[in-house]
Amino acid sequence: MAFSTACSKSVLERCRAWLLLLFFLPVFGWAADIEVREQRLTAGDDAYVLAADFRFELNPRLEEAVNRGVVLYFVAEFELARERWYWFDQKLVSKQQTYRLSYHALTRQYRLSTGGLHQSFATLGEALVMLRRLRNWQVIERNDPVAVPGSTYQAALRLRLDIAQLPRPFQISALGSRDWNLESDWKIWSATLPPPLAPAPVPAPVPEDK
Repeated sequence: MAFSTACSKSVLERCRAWLLLLFFLPVFGWAADIEVREQRLTAGDDAYVLAADFRFELNPRLEEAVNRGVVLYFVAEFELARERWYWFDQKLVSKQQTYRLSYHALTRQYRLSTGGLHQSFATLGEALVMLRRLRNWQVIERNDPVAVPGSTYQAALRLRLDIAQLPRPFQISALGSRDWNLESDWKIWSATLPPPLAPAPVPAPVPEDK
């Protein structure tokens, strides 16, 4: 009886493991649709700024959604951490920046917005070219004590389509749908912070002619 019970438990455990594998297999098979390239941290006037290029295309489902007036929200996420051999990495900086991609039927223009900045484009392709180019994103304040110039940190960046900000009916249809799964893996690299830029010299006053 004990042997029979043990065998039954073993079979049940195997069945449960196979069911879990079949459930998650489609997710594991999804490759990242966005590629992060040419990422770099440089010193700006008031902060360290991040630049990167993203490589991706909108599938027909997403193009149709935009052209029908659905706003797509893309979120860029940046993290800076200090590696520690004796414990988990220490997260120092965590930043997010949201982009709104929309189409306005009255003006027949596409709009890309972030914060209070807006740009209009005649075609969707032109708007995507701008969305793929991340430039001058201030991620670390110049006087932030957590980041020391000359030190090396672990930086990470990714871009994803945020389905949580879609209209409710689209959120429901997007769950488990491959067409709405548009994101990159975390791009991780070792970043050495360069020295901050020296302030521009103040020109000497010109003496007035008497």
